[in-house]
Amino acid sequence: MAPPCTILYAEDEENDVYFLADAFEIVGSPHTLKVVRDGQEALDYLSGKGAFADRLLYPLPTLILLDINMPRESGLEVLEWLRQQPHLKSVPALMLTSSSRQEDMDKARLLGAADYLLKPSNPRRLIDLVKRLHDRWLS
Repeated sequence: MAPPCTILYAEDEENDVYFLADAFEIVGSPHTLKVVRDGQEALDYLSGKGAFADRLLYPLPTLILLDINMPRESGLEVLEWLRQQPHLKSVPALMLTSSSRQEDMDKARLLGAADYLLKPSNPRRLIDLVKRLHDRWLS
């Protein structure tokens, strides 16, 4: 298994954050899940601005999970910004969203999303999704 790393999760829905964090705990993940509540917080975290300036407390992530529909900046806007940053281009950014709209999927891929995952409504399926994240992106 790979050494523990940081995963940045940009999500404004409390329940989604709770259930994903719970799924990481259930699978025994050694990785740290850092949560930001909107797109602007994601940009601030990734830029190391303001409250996120301390890289010991807020290290650059090894993996980024973005919801599409968030306040202030959408996940797609964060992804577009991310792919313009030379030092962050290689960090995999996955869309983790409830949007099954084909135009969102196409735009995410065009902007450089490493994957497009639909949020499962079933907790068992969420655990399976976290296991797949570990197998594909974190090991």
